[in-house]
Amino acid sequence: MEKFGRKVVQLRIPILILSLVLLIPSFLGYVSTRVNYDILSYLPKDIETMVGQDILVDEFGTGAFSMFVVEGMAPKEIAALKQEIEQVEHVEKVIWYDSVMDISVPMEMMPDAVYDAFNNGDATMMAIIFDETTSADGTMEAIENIRKVADRNCFLSGMSAVVTDTKNLSEREAPIYVCIAVLLSCLVLSLTMDSFLIPFLFLLSIGMAIVYNLGSNIFMGEISYITKALSAVLQLGVTMDYSIFLWHSYQENRQEIPDKKDAMAKAISETITAVVSSSMTTVAGFIALCFMSFTLGMDLGVVMAKGVVFGVITCVTVLPSLILVFDKALVKTKHRALLPDMKGIGAFVTKHYRVFIILFIVTLVPAIFGYKNTKVYYNLDETLPKDLPSIIANEKMNENFDMNATHMLLLSADLPAKDVKHMADEMKTVDGVNWVLGLNSIKGDAIPDELIPSSLKSSLVSDNWQLLLVGSQYKVASKEVNSQCEKLSAICKSYDGKGMLVGEAPCTKDLIEITDKDFNTVSVVSIGVIFIIILLVFRSVPLPVILVSVIETAIFVNMGIPYYTGTQIPFIASVVIGTIQLGATVDYAILMTTRYRKERYDGAEKREAVTIACQSSVKSIMVSALSFFAATFGVGLYSNIDMISSLCTLMARGALVSMVSVIFILPSMFMVFDRIIIRSGAKGKKSSIGQEAVSL
Repeated sequence: MEKFGRKVVQLRIPILILSLVLLIPSFLGYVSTRVNYDILSYLPKDIETMVGQDILVDEFGTGAFSMFVVEGMAPKEIAALKQEIEQVEHVEKVIWYDSVMDISVPMEMMPDAVYDAFNNGDATMMAIIFDETTSADGTMEAIENIRKVADRNCFLSGMSAVVTDTKNLSEREAPIYVCIAVLLSCLVLSLTMDSFLIPFLFLLSIGMAIVYNLGSNIFMGEISYITKALSAVLQLGVTMDYSIFLWHSYQENRQEIPDKKDAMAKAISETITAVVSSSMTTVAGFIALCFMSFTLGMDLGVVMAKGVVFGVITCVTVLPSLILVFDKALVKTKHRALLPDMKGIGAFVTKHYRVFIILFIVTLVPAIFGYKNTKVYYNLDETLPKDLPSIIANEKMNENFDMNATHMLLLSADLPAKDVKHMADEMKTVDGVNWVLGLNSIKGDAIPDELIPSSLKSSLVSDNWQLLLVGSQYKVASKEVNSQCEKLSAICKSYDGKGMLVGEAPCTKDLIEITDKDFNTVSVVSIGVIFIIILLVFRSVPLPVILVSVIETAIFVNMGIPYYTGTQIPFIASVVIGTIQLGATVDYAILMTTRYRKERYDGAEKREAVTIACQSSVKSIMVSALSFFAATFGVGLYSNIDMISSLCTLMARGALVSMVSVIFILPSMFMVFDRIIIRSGAKGKKSSIGQEAVSL
């Protein structure tokens, strides 16, 4: 590896030039990568609700519709507004009263069920059908244009409107996330490092890695808005300690090697050995997310795994080049690190290890209980700011029409009209169902088929399928609506075996069931893979058990706190946070374990070895954890998108909880299980993970 280090030192100027040039295609790739704002689109494509969505697109030319509430307008004004909306690009059809009969005919002639469903006092409602799917760029563009056309007393609701508002909010906030993470990271590094300039070189190197990673996402076609918002912040947090290691290694070698180039070549060699090995656990944690059926996990997992790899590459190429180029400035800006040395903490922990073991056991029970009982939410619009247009519109729907969700029923086109009627009548008796509307119920008995416009017929009947709408009083993701969906689906299947219930609420019900299974899968895979990596590194069965147990307990504490504070967390947090925290912070435990084993095999007795390991590792662990905390905590406080805010808050707190666990609990575990650890290990076999990191 030293040959590679010498080559990097020799080519430092070309490396910097190349790294700057590569930013251009990376930036172009970044801006060209589509962002998906529809979380439900990551459901497996073979489940019935997603198959039904495809049928809607193929058979009816639509995958999205929105309900449009109009208040205080005369019928002629509404008809004129409807015509304007129909002219908006990507609007396929607008269904209102005049879609069935002329505006001159009194509305009271409509069937009572239809009139009551779409009218209440001075408020009326129309259905807008789009020619693309819920989160398609064309649909979101149409939403924006409809809002420009509409009056302030008009309200556009539905999932497409929520997705559009989420996009606008995310695009406004995402650049600020990066600024907050950079500023807070600079603050932490300025306090913990011994140079005012080095934090900026760290951030410049990592910033390049982030741009490379985001640019390479173009090969994935698209990424989710959550991945886009979190990837830069998360990559900054989990790869910062690689840069810290290189810097400390370089400084130590400068004390022994007069020539700065030779010192850097050796530092690069040491860094590659330690950092590449150490990054394996982090990458393994992110790769575990790829085993989720809900493919948002793969989206985030692949992007972050790439990010760690890019972070390692820039750490051993770009950062050394920057340090050598700015060597004189680094010397001039040196200062005393403000982080205390924490002298005596190793002796303190070993002296009171029984207390920490008792605290560990006592904490474990309430932590697991909280972890198991923390409430999660699946309704993606419930925690968005209440002043967003889509949230206001959804409230208007509930206020004026007692409606929170609209389901769609796909039935075989040849299902007899009498069966459809009987099925609809049966569905109306299900709790929370306001109405069930299809072509026959809209036209009623008084209007002959010949008078029904063909455009209306094509919206509700195709060659193979017919479409019914079901209005529900219940909120998406609630227990009530999930039960309602089960009953409606059972009734549908009793009349038509091919029939299916689709829409936001049925999709969210599937999301709940799928992510519950994914949670168990990801936990098992991440723990299993990281366990095997530690086992192979240390060649000791007790050590991976101890290390994983300590970090898993930290995860239980972190994820259990929301239960005791009465906080609901987004469903995705319950799946990914444990994996991210395990993969990103188990390195703290590996670092201390490596030093402990070295001291024991070099002849130190148990207490001395544990004391040295704890004392020598504590500063490195604190710097790494505080850097991770800084990169995520500020974003958690700032973001108005609770999905992002909650994830960042949990990651920030997880870094601190893991830090405390490793500093106080892990050495205590070494004191208790020292005999088993030493007997089970392969004497003389030293770990490559963190071996050089002990001097950090």
